[in-house]
Amino acid sequence: CEVRPGPEFLTRSYLFYANRLFKAYQFYYWDPSCRDPSYSLVIKGKLRLRQASWITRGATEADYHLHKVGIVFHSQRAMREVATWINQTSGEGCRGFLPPGRTWAPGALYELLSAKTERDCTAALGFAMHELSLVRVEKHYQPLLQPQQSGSQLVEELYLGDIHTEWVERLHYRPTGYQRPMQSAVHHVHPCPACGIIYRADEHHPPILPARAQLPMQLSGSWVSTHCEVRPAVLFLTRYFIFHGNNHTWEGYYYHYSDPLCKQPTFTIYASGHYTQGIPSSKVRGGTELAFKVTQARVTPMDQVTVMMLNSSEPGSCGLTSSWSAGVEQDITPTNGCLALGIKLPHTEYELFKMEQDTKDRSLLYVGERPTDGSSPDSPDKRPTSYQAPLIQCAGASEEFSNYISLKYLGRKDVNGNEALKPLPVAFLLFIALLFLRWD
Repeated sequence: CEVRPGPEFLTRSYLFYANRLFKAYQFYYWDPSCRDPSYSLVIKGKLRLRQASWITRGATEADYHLHKVGIVFHSQRAMREVATWINQTSGEGCRGFLPPGRTWAPGALYELLSAKTERDCTAALGFAMHELSLVRVEKHYQPLLQPQQSGSQLVEELYLGDIHTEWVERLHYRPTGYQRPMQSAVHHVHPCPACGIIYRADEHHPPILPARAQLPMQLSGSWVSTHCEVRPAVLFLTRYFIFHGNNHTWEGYYYHYSDPLCKQPTFTIYASGHYTQGIPSSKVRGGTELAFKVTQARVTPMDQVTVMMLNSSEPGSCGLTSSWSAGVEQDITPTNGCLALGIKLPHTEYELFKMEQDTKDRSLLYVGERPTDGSSPDSPDKRPTSYQAPLIQCAGASEEFSNYISLKYLGRKDVNGNEALKPLPVAFLLFIALLFLRWD
């Protein structure tokens, strides 16, 4: 069950044909468990892949054209709400989309968009398919689950463009990051109870996902990214957090890279501070609202481009003036942060968290999605209404785990005999990721 900014709760099922046509289903719900359907959209159009993206490395840019968009309501309430949105915010051609008092007809399909008649009543729903303008397919192999079997099975995942966190920007935003990946119906991660349910659904029979227990927010222990994460505005990173539940303090490591595989480090940020007691979110059901205060931060530049940028920053705005060098950590707390990297100290962020268990009973932690415009959720009205990719709990790790991860780098000689920098924390994260892959 996906959570989009707003919040919106939905599941998706997309089918792409060899002749470049596509048919997409988007199923919307009242609840964050995707068990109470509101309405379904059926979307038909054509997609043309173009060239490799100049902005988001590893992605392909695409053009799409919508032929039809239809809507099926699953209750009188849903029909009434959507009709009100369209009648209030659409132009003359849509004002009579549904006459007042029209009763709900189960299974009836109403046309929201038609290329033939040039009618488009989708804007009132905040609907756009700009996610199709940025595409990436990843393939990897997952070990077979049964102990008696050896080998692995192919997994294919489709990454589509991200959705802008501001509702008014969604209609014309061109993605530079991704949503969470969609699974191939044939080659998907196992187990995936939701995959078959969503695949077999259509606009008249929306998927009802299995009930799942809601986990209490117990914020403690160590949590790490499961893969290289892509953020809007060309940011590639992995995250590692340690939460100390006994005194409500936290530490975070943000490893930044220049490539979509997270193999070319650019800089690392270490931040720490404390957080408030969480309260249930009134806006995003299932979420918990917290406030995080950042009081200390350190930066380690990892390539010469970052070193040059930091050394040319305004004196007194980012650590000791002209003192940066690759692989050497520096405290930026005395300069109240680092202007060049957009870090301001002390700093408070208003966050949204959620805990879940995956199909293998591993604990997942969802942290609020960052604003698409690159700003910070530094006031309650900027608090996220959707989530980033989940972090996974480091199994069996104690709070002393952080003692083994430092931001120091070990000098190694490369093939030419020159000093080379080897980032220990990143290697350790990759080691953790390989363990998860091997023992899944």
